[in-house]
Amino acid sequence: MTGYLLRRCLGAVVVMWAVATLVFFMLRIVPGDPLSAMLFDAADPAAADELRIKFGLDQPLPVQYAKWFWLVLQGDLGNSIYGSRIPVSQILIEAAPRTFSLAVLAFVVSVLIAIPAGLISALKRGQPIDHGVTFIAFLGLSMPDFWLGILLIILFAASLGWLPAIGYEPLSNGFWPWLSHLILPAIAAGTAFSAIIARMVRSSMLEVLKTDYVRVAAARGLTPWRVVMGYAFPNALIPVITVMGIAFGLLMAAAVVVETVFAIKGLGRILIEGILNRDYPVVQGAILAVSFIFVFVNLLVDVLYVAIDPRIRIE
Repeated sequence: MTGYLLRRCLGAVVVMWAVATLVFFMLRIVPGDPLSAMLFDAADPAAADELRIKFGLDQPLPVQYAKWFWLVLQGDLGNSIYGSRIPVSQILIEAAPRTFSLAVLAFVVSVLIAIPAGLISALKRGQPIDHGVTFIAFLGLSMPDFWLGILLIILFAASLGWLPAIGYEPLSNGFWPWLSHLILPAIAAGTAFSAIIARMVRSSMLEVLKTDYVRVAAARGLTPWRVVMGYAFPNALIPVITVMGIAFGLLMAAAVVVETVFAIKGLGRILIEGILNRDYPVVQGAILAVSFIFVFVNLLVDVLYVAIDPRIRIE
């Protein structure tokens, strides 16, 4: 088991290095540089060259990469090229809790919808309720999150006035202000993923319900609830947890659109603004932050495999 976890941790480190390297070089392959966006065509060439030297953009790419990667290893992500040259780490510290809160709440929403829906659909296979759940799942999967977000704002914020339409309140200002600002974006972001998880729960449960040990448990006279929750559902969790881990990572990416609709300045908004401004340090830092969360969640999923599946512990 220790070897299994060590291999997964080493793999996570390699993935983070690959992401950092890929992001660094891809940003610089695109024609132009931040100074072109800042100074436009009217800039003095001498002034532009001076700024390139100041930001180190005149050096060969391998040299720029080596210096940047060495600073990243020390926890220094650099400063934003625009504005007051704010450290990227400070920008991420302010933005990451907003995106992470949104992703966690959206994940909770998707799981609370998906698990019961998938179980009911599997246990009532072929019946009208199964077809209804399947239809609703595909309906939720087909709705764009930005469109659903706009509908939620119109209904619950503009028409009914139950919830705020835009913005974010930190948890330090109170639980309800924090939750009320995140309910609508969490529903908008989590609905599509609830459909994906529900379909996985259904298909996994249908496979497990056909196994001999489930039939033996039912033949022993155990109640249907105990058979499902004590024998079938735990053994159906492995593929479901895999999809959940991927879904959480994708929720971090989906936050880019949802944060724009609900005016939440999280990692998604920071990333979009950095791309538009060609602010290399901010873009690199935002992508590294999202990638780290994604890799960490998948590493956590691997740890859960060990806790759930005894075969992995034995191996």
